[in-house]
Amino acid sequence: MNTFTYSYPTKVYFGEGAAAKDLPAVLAKVGKNVMLAYGGGSIKKNGVYDELMSILKNVGKNVTEFSGIMSNPTYAKVQEGAKIAKENDIDMILAVGGGSVIDCCKVISAQAKISEDLWDFETQQHGSPSEFIPMGAVVTAFGTGAEMNNGAVITHEGKMIKGALWGAFYSFAILDPAYTMTMPMKQVISGSFDALSHCMETYMGSPRETNLSDEINEACQRNIIANLRKTIKNPTDISARSELIWAAAMAENGILKIGKVTDFQAHMLEHQLGAYTDCNHGQGLAVIHPVLYRHMLPEAQAQFARLAVNVWEISSDGKNEKQLAEEFINALSDFIIEVGQPTKFSEMGIAADTDFKAIADSTVLTGGCCKKFTKDELLEVLNECV
Repeated sequence: MNTFTYSYPTKVYFGEGAAAKDLPAVLAKVGKNVMLAYGGGSIKKNGVYDELMSILKNVGKNVTEFSGIMSNPTYAKVQEGAKIAKENDIDMILAVGGGSVIDCCKVISAQAKISEDLWDFETQQHGSPSEFIPMGAVVTAFGTGAEMNNGAVITHEGKMIKGALWGAFYSFAILDPAYTMTMPMKQVISGSFDALSHCMETYMGSPRETNLSDEINEACQRNIIANLRKTIKNPTDISARSELIWAAAMAENGILKIGKVTDFQAHMLEHQLGAYTDCNHGQGLAVIHPVLYRHMLPEAQAQFARLAVNVWEISSDGKNEKQLAEEFINALSDFIIEVGQPTKFSEMGIAADTDFKAIADSTVLTGGCCKKFTKDELLEVLNECV
């Protein structure tokens, strides 16, 4: 295991009724002006909006609403939110939703405190923001674990880049599984696969020999697989939802990454696919992972073989490492079909004449990947996904 320093700033309030129980005391400690940020308005249909507005009003907050944060949030939306935050002298941002809302607000919190363009400041000047508007997250859609880190995936439409910006950590996160019960099943499946992907992407990084972080990771993968199956079978199983929402948080709270250099090549490739197609993130990952992993098999054989046995419970009797590695990829592919995720871009409505070369050429090559891909090899992967 590599050397590391670990600490975590986000306090988690987990369980049914967590907002009503814990949020009033938390809000009492912040300033008077609160931005309530959310997406397309589903929280107004499921009662979450009314509950949170009641809590905010009862503790005497002035509420400024910022709505309409889209899936794959754009940099233009970030700038819109930052402008509103400045104009209303916002003391705290309360982000309510899934990964898109939560990511967007991380960057708003930073952009509102500096005069420079944050994208250029981070990517061109290689600066790091040091002042932020404090934030809290209320998770209503699980999978990304975005509430547990300070990275944000934002689409810069002008530059045709979907990439990472760095903002603030959330001071606290409300994880109430009851808030996720109205998630469409398509989103439950997509989010759960994203969480599984986070685990796998972390697992595939170095060091590649067995270590404690990877053993915890294997447990998270088993948990996601088992509880997604339970949730599909019984969408009202709140116990299974509780496991999934916490597994998604565990995948991104840094614990699985302790002493590791992560991989995340599949994510980088899917991000750029999203920049050009605005596709569903979890679905894109489901298509890309098996194809990418077949290209990685010679380099990642030992880790794939461990996953076959320790996560997918494939018997090792009479099998060599290469056979087990192949069976892992097959098991992952079969699971993708089992849960109804797409296996080809065409099933997602992505046309065969999409500019895959431009996508591959603009994809970040990650240093922690088992295989050192070239842009041409990533183009081969994309073409095989069609």
